[in-house]
Amino acid sequence: MITVRDVDVRVGARLLLSGVSFHVSPGDRIGLVGRNGAGKTTLLHTLAGTLRPAAGTVTDTGDVGHLPQDSRAADQSVTVSDRILSARGLDHAVRALRRAEAAMADGSERSMNAYVRAEAEFQACGGYAAEAEAARVAAGLGLSSGVMDRPLSALSGGQRRRVELARILFVGHGTLLLDEPTNHLDSAAVAWLRGFLTAHQGGLVMISHDTSLLAGTVNRVFRLDPGRAALDIHNTGWDAYLAQRDADERRRARERANAERKAAALRAQADKMRARVATAVAARNMARRADRMLADLEPVRRAERTARIRLPEPAPCGRIPLGAVSLTKSYGERHVLRGVDLAVDRGSRLVVLGPNGAGKTTLLRVLAGQETPESGRVVHGHGLRLGYFAQEHDTLDPESTVREHLSGVAPQLTDGEVRQVLGSFLFSGDDTAKRVGVLSGGEKTRLALAGLVHSGANVLLLDEPTNNLDPASRAEVLAAVGTYPGAIVMVTHDEGAVDALRPDRVLLLPEAEEDLWSDDYRELVVPAHARP
Repeated sequence: MITVRDVDVRVGARLLLSGVSFHVSPGDRIGLVGRNGAGKTTLLHTLAGTLRPAAGTVTDTGDVGHLPQDSRAADQSVTVSDRILSARGLDHAVRALRRAEAAMADGSERSMNAYVRAEAEFQACGGYAAEAEAARVAAGLGLSSGVMDRPLSALSGGQRRRVELARILFVGHGTLLLDEPTNHLDSAAVAWLRGFLTAHQGGLVMISHDTSLLAGTVNRVFRLDPGRAALDIHNTGWDAYLAQRDADERRRARERANAERKAAALRAQADKMRARVATAVAARNMARRADRMLADLEPVRRAERTARIRLPEPAPCGRIPLGAVSLTKSYGERHVLRGVDLAVDRGSRLVVLGPNGAGKTTLLRVLAGQETPESGRVVHGHGLRLGYFAQEHDTLDPESTVREHLSGVAPQLTDGEVRQVLGSFLFSGDDTAKRVGVLSGGEKTRLALAGLVHSGANVLLLDEPTNNLDPASRAEVLAAVGTYPGAIVMVTHDEGAVDALRPDRVLLLPEAEEDLWSDDYRELVVPAHARP
């Protein structure tokens, strides 16, 4: 349980929330919503205790599990199994048991006693039942038994994210704080997660832009309104919240219209009566009444700004600006890409599909020149200009400011033009001086896309471009993708992104098979059993 009393949340001089109070009790499944940059991630860090509130108190009873947006294990050499089991301290017990088993080969009494002690410690940590539970959670999130003994360094970004989520869920925390838990999950894993969270008996606070997940799990909705520095609490499920929100907006509009009409009539009458001495006092009272009537109304809620996202005007290029011949890539003994051949025609649209760990992100990194293939080659055609959007934003320098980043990737822009581009992507005022490292996932996505605007790119490599985006920003990105005249190679688990892309071809990994697009491949984006 988490109790929040009179909390203020600030980022620098900016007040995000003022005087907020609420409880997170067992059985509460709270969806935390609001536009990108409203402060959702900051509030979650405050609830987790990793940030201190500017005022007020946050207290918790029981254990709290926090999945940050950028969760990564410090030691990339540990195996997947050990990383998950370590959440309960079971990894050391398992290793001790394995060593004791091997030592029993000498048949000595000392070795037998050591094994008995090791097994007792293992059982005290949950034993074989806990080990089986960890495997069940991992499998539910799409981590097959074949990856459990691999080091984290050998996994894709999506797989590492799944490991961290599995670790949090395996512990069985009383309260879960999850920041975009569906990032990098395919649809089957999202469906499993929906069932897990629905059955969770403790508290849950979740940030997600997956509205189907919110509709299927939450029973309360907390909406951050940065314009009012307020948290609107709705004790309803998602669909009821949407209906209530729309009804409240209509009610406020009616009340304001009625009050303004009555106040105008009172003021008009007061103006007529003010000229006569006998009625001057009544006229002043009438005017005061009109002022009070308007003062009692709720303040006008400003419409949330929406990023005006656009993609670059592509520079002229040859018929095949980008290609690949027999690309192979391995990480240790794990083969990721095997003989990938590719020809990206001018203006073509290719979607890359496959399970997590199949090499989709690796392929885009190789095409972008971020990694070198072990064999084969990337072919740059006449006039090629590449634009690369990385799913983990590793092309952004966390130490630079927002303005410095855009000035660095688009040095031809004047200061005024930099401010104009950033403003269209919702970075204005003090936001342009923020360090990239403190931005939310959605803000990083917007900044990375802003860096493409003046690149003249005629081939875009887009790796999960809709991750972390609020619905309005996501719609803007999809509209920009739909109208971009250059070539696009896209990796996505978002069915809406595939619809916007309108692919003419598909590349299937790890098979490295290319085919013309047909709706039959839609099943690989959202499998039928994973549809809500």
